[in-house]
Amino acid sequence: MRKYSIAVVGATGAVGEEIFRVLEEMNFPVGDILPLASARSAGKEIEFKSKSYPIVELTDTVFEEHEIDIAFFSAGGSISAHFAPLAAVSGAVVIDNTSHFRMDPEVPLVVPECNPEDISQWHNKGIIANPNCSTIQMVQILKPLDDAFGIQRVDVSTYQATSGAGKKGMEELVLQMQKFFEFKLDECEPSAFKHQIALNVIPHIDIFLENDYTKEEMKMVNETQKILHKNIQVSATCVRVPVLRSHSESITIKFKTAIDAQKATQILKNAPSVVVQDSPKDNLYPMPIHASDTNETYVGRIRRDNYDESILHLWCVADQIRVGAATNAVRIAQKWIELQEQNG
Repeated sequence: MRKYSIAVVGATGAVGEEIFRVLEEMNFPVGDILPLASARSAGKEIEFKSKSYPIVELTDTVFEEHEIDIAFFSAGGSISAHFAPLAAVSGAVVIDNTSHFRMDPEVPLVVPECNPEDISQWHNKGIIANPNCSTIQMVQILKPLDDAFGIQRVDVSTYQATSGAGKKGMEELVLQMQKFFEFKLDECEPSAFKHQIALNVIPHIDIFLENDYTKEEMKMVNETQKILHKNIQVSATCVRVPVLRSHSESITIKFKTAIDAQKATQILKNAPSVVVQDSPKDNLYPMPIHASDTNETYVGRIRRDNYDESILHLWCVADQIRVGAATNAVRIAQKWIELQEQNG
């Protein structure tokens, strides 16, 4: 089997590090590896399959100097805006984890369990966009239900872990909890978040827009419609919670006709990358402590609305560093390889 040369931009970040783990776990056909980061990280090393690779500085010419097949980008939108086109011009397919290219009509926005056929559009610009972490786990639930019953509207409230803000977010929560037990929490000035995150929830992720929704909330609206190729009504409220890892979502779905919760549950049991955990009598339902470090989206609390037979409520949890970023990116790469091999 052919092996592929891989570059990871943002190799020292939370998502970059996770991409290497997922590549190894999935036995991805990796040939050469080029870890890329800023000048301050150059010279450090990353480990992959018991072998060390030196981190190389990301420059305008680095993709000309190395023959790369697949370039994973997870170093911020401005970095992707500048360097992703350079990687694509050099011949690499870029799989971008930032928001920069997601709504570009020439760039496919892909969740392989939902719209793998869109990967064929990669040649437009040589770039495939990875959706927002909260969007990915939600559309993995919505897609099979929409195919079966037809969705009209979705209302979602997210409970997003501090790791969604990167290492600095997780470190801030840990530091504040340490200070709490030292009775010094009032000495902590928040920096990763607008307010103290320990013992608190913050209904504010990203910046507020003119419509009073945040940018994070509108990502879920616009990206869901693009991925599902359907003008589904979506409204989101995104909240940061004092959890280290894995995002949770409470989702209310309105269908075209009356919905049977048992049939919906069976469809989700058969959906790819979805695990149903739904036994209230056994206190079984998805939680972040169980979803962390896994590659699946967990769903439970599946129930029909008390007043409207066309409405279903459910709860889902997924590791947003994996399902919402690294795992989805690697699965895109796997599908891209399949497409190349099919086309000879």
